[in-house]
Parts: sequence; structure tokens; C-alpha cells
Amino acid sequence: MFLSTLLLGAAAVTSVQAASSTFPAGVIATGTQGVTNPPVPTMPTTINQASMARLLSLNSIDDFCLFAPPTGPDLIGNTETEEVAWCTKPRNNARVIPDGTITGVTFLKTDFYVQIMGTGDFTKLNIQSGDEGGELDPHGATGAGNPVGGNVTTNIVDGVDEPIAEWMLYIDYNQFCVRACTNANSTYSAAFMCWHELDEMGCEFVMPGTYHDPGTFESCDADVAYPPGWYPTATVDGTTQFSTFAQFFTGIFTGADGQPTPYTVGDTVTPSAPFSTPVSSNCVTTSTISNGIALASLTSGAIGTAPPTVSSTGSGGATGGATGGATGGASSTEGASPTGGVSSTSPTSPTGGVSPISPTSPTGGAAQGSSPTNSATSPTSSAGSNAAFRGTRIGYSTIGGIHSSPPGELGLWPGCNRHAALGRRKSCRHLKVC
Repeated sequence: MFLSTLLLGAAAVTSVQAASSTFPAGVIATGTQGVTNPPVPTMPTTINQASMARLLSLNSIDDFCLFAPPTGPDLIGNTETEEVAWCTKPRNNARVIPDGTITGVTFLKTDFYVQIMGTGDFTKLNIQSGDEGGELDPHGATGAGNPVGGNVTTNIVDGVDEPIAEWMLYIDYNQFCVRACTNANSTYSAAFMCWHELDEMGCEFVMPGTYHDPGTFESCDADVAYPPGWYPTATVDGTTQFSTFAQFFTGIFTGADGQPTPYTVGDTVTPSAPFSTPVSSNCVTTSTISNGIALASLTSGAIGTAPPTVSSTGSGGATGGATGGATGGASSTEGASPTGGVSSTSPTSPTGGVSPISPTSPTGGAAQGSSPTNSATSPTSSAGSNAAFRGTRIGYSTIGGIHSSPPGELGLWPGCNRHAALGRRKSCRHLKVC
């Protein structure tokens, strides 16, 4: 049995430089905005229901954006490179989501990410009725992102619109979930927390949390989930080891010699659930969300003459959550290897996810994590206190069982946005959002 040291390369993300707090490496996107986007997040902006802007903001229960097709009805799998931004408020030169489209929202704020899950009639956003959707992220088949030039910001960390390097969004005709990863440490990089290669597993597996039927609108703090597909297996000398789930598929790879070679990647047995579901707390509910803009102003292709008045409903938020001031320069490269350094994470019982994973101290030291909810199920030192939490991942594959994953093998890890390099482009259209 071999232990893998999975190292990720720099993500190709187009975004703007953060203007305020410093963050761990891999959290803040750098560079310039996509050509379709405003230079910075802006609100209000003039209504343009034909806009091709691709800048999302994830700020509160009634101030967030989604990606969906520019025309329709169409499938997410057919339009993933060209999706456009649709926002609950008139912002970012994006299209505005008409009132009544969103039928439920849960807004979660954690120490490592902001996550929004919800329901609605997304045929109003050009998604074909019955489409089981797909997964969008800043990588894509070419590294330019799905959609190309798509960017995400949030002000949830420090009150400033920060450009986020790692994010993922799942959407189908009636459900969505989106996560922007706002923190990292030596065990959990932003790329791991927003791992984007489980496109067929659905929202409740990749972004676990408390999912509701339509009609619930709430803002909560929440514990931090383990990265998608990670399962703690053992703790040895204070180091927690993980098994890592990878989607199963087979295909044909044509090498430099022009000869086709069959390959098999991933696990033959698909887990039924993530390791745990994080617990929410400090929830604040509201009856609905609304921007107050007349539906007649938001018909297909409608263009306004001036920014409308912004209405705010249901924006009351939870307390706590992600905090800024972490050490480390802003960078679009990934964080340290999962086997290196000391993390302050303290996992809780299987019903509680990881709570809390503390941000790095502003002074440069590792911040201390709080006591786990259930110390009997958490790694402890011989003295019974919280052990330094370091992770080592074990990669599973049907090629010889457990195998190591050097950087050169990264192209073989499954996922919607890696298959082009293997000569097999996965459409993502078969995603089942739970």
C-alpha cells in the first residue's frame, strides 16, 4: 500500500488582485478580469438581460449569482464554456434573476468556504427542463475555466470583494449549489476544499450541508466539511490518513506514438455519502428573497437605461464564519502538500464534519483549533489534547488497487474538466444533483 503525496499545479484563473487582507497561498486569484466582466464587482448596474458578463458575487442570502446558459433552453453540458452570470441583484453588469425564480436558499458561512445551496425554476435562466445539469469551475478542459473567463468574488471574509481562486458550482433545471473556498492551511488547500473532479456525484456529496425542500430561506454558520471525496482512515502519531474517492470510468488514450491504449481510472464501488454532514448553527430565516424589480423589466434581452433601485430582503446573516487576516501572500498557486506542515484542524464526530478548521494566525503561527464536538471520535495526542492534524491521502484506482499519485498522473484523475487531455471529453450532462 502506497501513500500518495498529491501535489496540484497552479490553477489558470482570470481574476483581479485582492485589495485588502493577505490570505494563504491559493485562496486569492490574481491577474485580470475576464474580457466580458467589469473590472471590479459593482452594484447597482444597468439591467442587461443580454449580458455576457461572467462575474459572480457570493455575499449573502439575497446577494449572490449563478452561472447559466446565455440562450435556451439548453443543456449545461452543451454550454459549460459559455455560461453567463445571473445575479439576484442588478450587479456586475450581469443578467438579473427575476423574482420568483429562486424558491429556496441556504447560505452557509464557514471558516474555509462560503457555500450556497438552493432550489428554483432555472428554466427561467435558459436551462432545459429536465436537464440534470453539470459542474462548473475555474479550470475547464483548457485551463481557461468553465465558463471561459468566469470569475467569483465574495465579501464574506473581511467586508471587501475578494477574488477567489478556487470555486465550484453545480446547477440543473431546479437545484444548485456553489462554494467559494476562502481559506487554506498545510493540510487543506483551497483546491482540495473546492475539489472539482467529482462532477457526477451531486451537491449533497460534494458540498454536504443541510439541504431543504423549496420554501426555506436561511443564513447559517456551519462546521467545515472534509474536502470532497476524503475519508479519514486512521490516525498515526497525530497524523490523520485519508482514503480518496475517484469516479470510475474507462476510455481510450492515444499516445504520442498514435497507438490507442485503454485505461481505467477510479473506484469500482461508489460511496453512498460523504464522510460526514457538517452541522449548521446560528441560523436566521426569512420568508423569501426579492430584488423588487418589475418582471416586465427582466424579459429576455431587455436592456435598461439606468441602474435600478436596489431592494434588500432576507439579507440578515449569521455570526462568526470565515475570518480574514491570515498569513501568506495572495497567489493563484496551490497551497502546500497535504503531508507537510501542521494544521490546527480538529475533526468532530461523523455527524459534525470538521469543526472548526482554524485560519492561520495573523502573526504567522498556527491558530489553535477549538475542542472537537466529540473527542472520543477525534484524533488526540497521548495527553488527550487536540493533536496537530496533518493529512496523507491514499489514492484508489482500479489499476492495481491503491496507488501513488505523482504529479505526472494528475491528468488521469477523473472529472469533467480533465478528460480532454485523455481524448475523451465528458459532457457533465449526466450529473444527478441530489
